[in-house]
Amino acid sequence: MSTISSIQLLGFCGSLRRASVNQAVLDTIGERLPPQVSLVQARIDDFPLYNQDIQDEGFPEAVQRVARQVEAAAGIIIVSPEYNYSIPAPLKNALDWLSRCKPQPFDRKPMAIAGATPGGLGTARMQLHLRQTLIYFNVDLISQPEVMISQAHSKIQEGRVTDQASLEQLQKMLDELLRRIKAK
Repeated sequence: MSTISSIQLLGFCGSLRRASVNQAVLDTIGERLPPQVSLVQARIDDFPLYNQDIQDEGFPEAVQRVARQVEAAAGIIIVSPEYNYSIPAPLKNALDWLSRCKPQPFDRKPMAIAGATPGGLGTARMQLHLRQTLIYFNVDLISQPEVMISQAHSKIQEGRVTDQASLEQLQKMLDELLRRIKAK
């Protein structure tokens, strides 16, 4: 096992809303990191809709920027809501663009996913679809713990996760992500 003095994580939020409970989860994760670990958040709101014609003219700067961030990161965290039983369009669009990058910047990267929703299923269906999509990227995806925060509006206050059980699940997920990064 190698010793890493500084670890940079890259976070993706699948929601573009200002008051997103998923952004609150990602912000909470960022605040709970050990001192040697930092979290940079990928900006995907400026990606054009994927179109082969645009790609043929060259990858947009926004896509190139995030591809460089993925390449530089030791690990990835995706936190996303569930829209219509699946992956939100902004996140899926970003993944579609990034899937076209060569070399593939996600290849073998340790990755964790989480989600929050006001509903009762805690993003289970979205996470299943996201896991299927991520097979193509050949990531080192954490299977356990699964972090699916249901009834999020009662567990997130003032932009931060306040529910103790959810915080414990997030910490276990983060611990496993960092363990995999350090084992590389």
